[in-house]
Amino acid sequence: MELEKTPVQALVVFSMPLKNISATTYKLDNPAWYSLTETHKIFAMGNDEIKRYEKTIAPFVACHPDKKDILRHLDSWISPHESFFMIGDLPELPSNYIRESKLPCIQMICTKEINITPTAVIQELGKPDDEDMLSLINLVQPGYYNPGTRLMGDYYGIRYNGQLVSLTGERMRMNGFTEISAVVTHPGFTGRQYAQQLIAHVANKNRIAGITPFLHVAETNERAIKLYQHLGFVQRRMITFRKMKRIS
Repeated sequence: MELEKTPVQALVVFSMPLKNISATTYKLDNPAWYSLTETHKIFAMGNDEIKRYEKTIAPFVACHPDKKDILRHLDSWISPHESFFMIGDLPELPSNYIRESKLPCIQMICTKEINITPTAVIQELGKPDDEDMLSLINLVQPGYYNPGTRLMGDYYGIRYNGQLVSLTGERMRMNGFTEISAVVTHPGFTGRQYAQQLIAHVANKNRIAGITPFLHVAETNERAIKLYQHLGFVQRRMITFRKMKRIS
């Protein structure tokens, strides 16, 4: 039975006016932790030191920002030979873990309305679209989207002759902030501004609710960075996604 998203949405009641975001942007230094302790706590496994998303939801693990030497407790929450991602600065890893890869990203936020004229019909995506969503994301941007990721927020797409060709949605969410993620367009349908329209739709939806949209983009993806800057996103900081693995 599918987990309903309604309880997640109901938790977003503490969002602050956008003019006050500077006092809380520290949460974006450890976005998975604050998502798992706030809006996404219904998806959280762990304790007061280490938390992770359920495996079917997202591959992210996070640790308390003020605790030291706590990754020695990872074995309680990570299965042998399991790979996962941690975001931002990390304490030292235990000897039975390795770093598989890292992806340095630019973290960007948007604090103003995005004005763009839609040229395509934007549809909210749901359970009947799961197979199409997974196929498109794995074609363009594999590794970060699990079968249950859609439950983290609202996802929207554009179809062409019935085929899902572009989508964007909400991933990590905490009080006052929502991450825009899964910004993908089928290679055969680029250049039509579908991604711009979907980003604007999701960003403006959150801004109307008093929530600041943010996103992560690989520092080497110059085309995407220029697109986000054109839409009004500004760089907040550099932040790294590290893929880890428990080897024993």
